[in-house]
Amino acid sequence: MPQMRYAILKLDQQLEFVEMPSSYSYQLTALNQRLHKELDKLTADHVPQLPRVIAECDDLELIGPSYTLTNGLDYINRLEKSFAGIQEKSYPLISLLTEIRALQAQLEQWYEEEFDL
Repeated sequence: MPQMRYAILKLDQQLEFVEMPSSYSYQLTALNQRLHKELDKLTADHVPQLPRVIAECDDLELIGPSYTLTNGLDYINRLEKSFAGIQEKSYPLISLLTEIRALQAQLEQWYEEEFDL
């Protein structure tokens, strides 16, 4: 079983738990911080809301049905889709999408190798 790490994300009062391969979890946190740094520079009308990574941990046990665990690749795919849909006029959005897609490609390769998909 591969070693996993968990990112806890928060948007307003909502929490999301994302399971990442431990060797890539720091990249998710760094990407999240970079995207937050750049969000205010976007001039598009419909910029998606982005939760903040508030914590990482090695072990996570969710108690009760109110929270679920999101697969890291699923989260990155959803993130890429939301940023690809932005109709940006001024800011070079392509650099942010490039960072998202780079992590997306790395995770796809990791899952293919790890689970022989």
